[in-house]
Amino acid sequence: MSTVERPSVAAPAPAARLGGGLTARMLLASGLLMLVLAATFAVLLVAVADLRAAARAARNSEEVLATANELERLVIDLETGVRGFALTREEHFLEPWQAARGNVPARAAALERLSAGNAEQARTARQITQAASAYVEQYAAPLLEAARRGDPAARSVAATADGKRRVDAMRVEFDAFTAAERRLAQAQQGRSDEAARRAVVAAVGGLAVSLVLVLVFAGYLTRAIVQPVLRSAQMAVRLAGGNLSTRMPATGAAEIGQLERAFNEMADSLERNRDDLAALATEQAALRRVATFVARGISPDELFARVTEEVGTLLGADVTTMVRFDSGGRAELVAAAGEEAGAIPAATTWELEEPWPTTVVWQTRRSARVDADEDASGRAAELLRRAGVRSSVASPIVVEGRLWGAMVVSRRAKPLPSGTEGRMADFTELVAMAIANAEARAELRRMAEEQAALRRVATLVAQAVSPSVVFEAVTREVGLLCDADLARMERYEEDEAVTGVAAWSRVPVELAVGTRFNLDGLSIARGVRQRGGPVRVDSFGEDTGAIAREAQAVGIRSSVGCPIVVAGRLWGVIAASTKREEPFPENTEAQIARFTELVATAIANAESRAELAASRARVVAAADETRRRLERDLHDGAQQRLVSLALRLRATATTIPPDLREVHHELAGVGSELDETLGDLRELSRGIHPAILSEGGLGPALRTLVRRSSVPVQLQVGTEARLPERVEVTAYYVVSEALTNVAKHANASAVEVDVDTDDKLVRLAIRDDGVGGADPARGSGLIGLKDRVEVTGGTLRVESRPGEGTSLLVELPIDGGQSPDAS
Repeated sequence: MSTVERPSVAAPAPAARLGGGLTARMLLASGLLMLVLAATFAVLLVAVADLRAAARAARNSEEVLATANELERLVIDLETGVRGFALTREEHFLEPWQAARGNVPARAAALERLSAGNAEQARTARQITQAASAYVEQYAAPLLEAARRGDPAARSVAATADGKRRVDAMRVEFDAFTAAERRLAQAQQGRSDEAARRAVVAAVGGLAVSLVLVLVFAGYLTRAIVQPVLRSAQMAVRLAGGNLSTRMPATGAAEIGQLERAFNEMADSLERNRDDLAALATEQAALRRVATFVARGISPDELFARVTEEVGTLLGADVTTMVRFDSGGRAELVAAAGEEAGAIPAATTWELEEPWPTTVVWQTRRSARVDADEDASGRAAELLRRAGVRSSVASPIVVEGRLWGAMVVSRRAKPLPSGTEGRMADFTELVAMAIANAEARAELRRMAEEQAALRRVATLVAQAVSPSVVFEAVTREVGLLCDADLARMERYEEDEAVTGVAAWSRVPVELAVGTRFNLDGLSIARGVRQRGGPVRVDSFGEDTGAIAREAQAVGIRSSVGCPIVVAGRLWGVIAASTKREEPFPENTEAQIARFTELVATAIANAESRAELAASRARVVAAADETRRRLERDLHDGAQQRLVSLALRLRATATTIPPDLREVHHELAGVGSELDETLGDLRELSRGIHPAILSEGGLGPALRTLVRRSSVPVQLQVGTEARLPERVEVTAYYVVSEALTNVAKHANASAVEVDVDTDDKLVRLAIRDDGVGGADPARGSGLIGLKDRVEVTGGTLRVESRPGEGTSLLVELPIDGGQSPDAS
């Protein structure tokens, strides 16, 4: 920094004696100038007022002359119209007369109003208006009446001459009035010119005097104010350029002297605060760097290291550390910077017992400071002195209202300056913000993963997949979501045991699935059974129970589990386990519980589907058995009796004499009716349950069915091997109902029936060329077929568009399909 020699400062006595003299002289000069300007302005105002009055008088004279000329023109129009009508009797001469007569009163009143300011002119104006009114009322109007009556006197020279005489007299008065008004206007113009000359003289004189005073005042201001201010500006430029040693000679008086002294005091203050500003700039730069780290979202460990390094450098600390507190009153070192930063490894923990500043922060949630100078006493100061530390300050790190940890700075050579706690607080707030952001990101990530896992499981439940698939998926999702090493799902049995139904493992271990365990000893399953709610096991220790032994064998340290409740009953349990020492977070039970609800839904749905399928199977089986029994009863009972009766009737007919022809004829009729009844009974028996289906199988039964169809049918059967009875019955009735619908509704000319089988499925394809448009939702026959097909575990699909015919595609499992397993 350059050094400027300070000039000697004059004694302050003259300034004290002249205190306020500059202001008094400036006020006196300003007052004199204002007085001259005010006088000049007053003269100008008077002149301007005269000019305005003259202008108003001139405008009034112009209006008076214009009104007089207008009124004179109207009088002439009156006289011209009256004389022309009186001489010619032509009505068009009355047009100017009518217009003038209507406007004369208004113009006469306006002339009197405008002339009111001058008595002589006002009297003349009244005479003119009275003469105009007398001309209209006493001469013109009577003359017109006489002319309209045809009075010869109206056309006489005397009558017209009288009118001209009256008008000439009025015109003489008009000339006198206008001449007088012009003389008044000229006189007013003269007065206006004189007022303008006075205003110009006053303005020039006032301007000259004001200019002289301004020049004198400007010279005084230049000497007394401008030059000192310019000198101050030059010094200010040097000061602004960074030369904080710049000073002004305090030689001025009054206010200028005060300005010079204030400038020097400001320079002294700036010079004193320069180091503080540099320190503040350094601190703000460090805060910006830390804020940038926070905004970039760097890892917490990297951020802790950067912050401790920045704080240590900023405060000149020998050692800077950052610690994290746990709920048990322990501190963990997360970052360190300084000369001995590596003396204590990261992640080192210790009990918060000794009266270190960190212990005070843990106890009070406020900043703590300990100075270990010679006069300091107490256990904390003694500990610092033995550690070779002169001063130590700890500031709390509070994350969303909870005490997370603390930052500690220590110095050996000299105490930390006052205000260190506040400067550290700015950095701890940024650290707290970064921690909160990291926790929020982790929480959002966890929630997104949980929602995705729940959606995946819910999708499986909605697709009605096998419960075993849901069990495996849920167990895996729980294990991954809880960051567990193992996860397991177990079902409670009636004999105080559990059976493993699904398992997942992150580590290569074998978990017993399908194995039963007794609920003896310590286990999640036993705890959930006893409490009916979530349970934690922090350690299996040396428990001898079967489940505990398995946990010990695979190295499980702790587990957490939740019950699976289906329709109000405790169905099973799902548990997550870890081989790590630290336990699961507090919200683990809530995470698992959300999955157990989906498991319970899947189990309940599977049980409902199983019950429904069993009920439908029982209904269909009972119906089939009823039809078989009816067919059997009809065949073995009524049908055989009718056959026997027909044989007896024919035998009886042979014993009747030939001459009894009427009896022969009657018996023949009864025999024919018996044959028809027997045919109807056989047809009814085949509709209930065709015997050929039981005796010959699906192929022969379908061929018999096709032969009886009223619509031509092309049948292809891929195999003649016998199939399970329920498959043959279902296939037969599908084809039978389809052919019946074609005959009744399709208006088709041909039907194709294809039957194909393999080791697992029977496939039926029934197609017609009818009108199409079949709606399964409105046809009870199709609904019944769908129920019968689904009972066997099969599927039925209908494709039908108007004008394109209808297709039924049916698949029937030969092994009977698999009903949902809710076990």
